[in-house]
Amino acid sequence: MSGRRWRWFLLVWAALVVVAGGLTLWLQDSDQPSGPRVGERATPTPSLPQGWQTACSRSSPDEKGRTLCFFRTR
Repeated sequence: MSGRRWRWFLLVWAALVVVAGGLTLWLQDSDQPSGPRVGERATPTPSLPQGWQTACSRSSPDEKGRTLCFFRTR
């Protein structure tokens, strides 16, 4: 290819890349719902298993009175 054709090809390619990138961003933004994302939706807090009070009775509270207790379920 001659130098002039090569430059023309590069200019057309660069213009296509810019247009495609702008179109991608525009379509991506228009696809998003206006509400909260799926990961941000509130879910109910799971309930504690029966007998958790006796299972956590051996834990000692911290200076703020909070206790950390782990449960293993099958």
